[in-house]
Amino acid sequence: MMPDAAAAHTLYSFRRCPYAMRARMGLSMAGIAVRVREIVLRDKPAEMLEASPKGTVPVLVTLSGTVVDESLDVMRWALAQNDPEGWMTADPQATAELISRNDGRFKQALDRYKYPNRYEAESLVPGAARSEGLEVLADLDSRIAANGGQLVRKERSLADIAIFPFVRQFAHTDMDWFNDQPLPYVQSWLEGHKQSHLFKGVMTKYEPWSPGADEPLLPVVG
Repeated sequence: MMPDAAAAHTLYSFRRCPYAMRARMGLSMAGIAVRVREIVLRDKPAEMLEASPKGTVPVLVTLSGTVVDESLDVMRWALAQNDPEGWMTADPQATAELISRNDGRFKQALDRYKYPNRYEAESLVPGAARSEGLEVLADLDSRIAANGGQLVRKERSLADIAIFPFVRQFAHTDMDWFNDQPLPYVQSWLEGHKQSHLFKGVMTKYEPWSPGADEPLLPVVG
């Protein structure tokens, strides 16, 4: 069932941003009616900057005018209203620890591996950054094996959806290298999420938004 367009909130998003990806998946899973405004990073709309001067996506503007501009907060806001798969109840402590490491240590390694020219002044060379990321992935591999398919339980949960877009970005930096690593459970887990109806739905391509342009509704699961 499609959400009601008349009762839709507004989401400023950028299709390829992993933070925006996880926010969109949380909203989609919760069945929240959201109008997507796809932005161009080099030409951010004034309306988005007025709502959230920090200038990063995602930015959710609710019908009441509340602004939610951190990706995890968007996910939690959506799932607090409807959490059909029980994502929020799946081992909250382990979930918080995994996401904290992902958004800190792993994201730092990812940025330096994927965009080495931005960090030329630092001593951490791309190969070292890749090795740092690989250590995290090796731990994820063990966790997925131990939990029967996902990070904290057999079924997907908040940890998987919050972390998967960043692992995807890391893997796609050099897929041949990634596929050669001894990470069978992470590789299978990643491919499963990439092929999921949830992810494919939120990766729909939209034209960049401008005032007066169409605002397509975010697809919902089911």
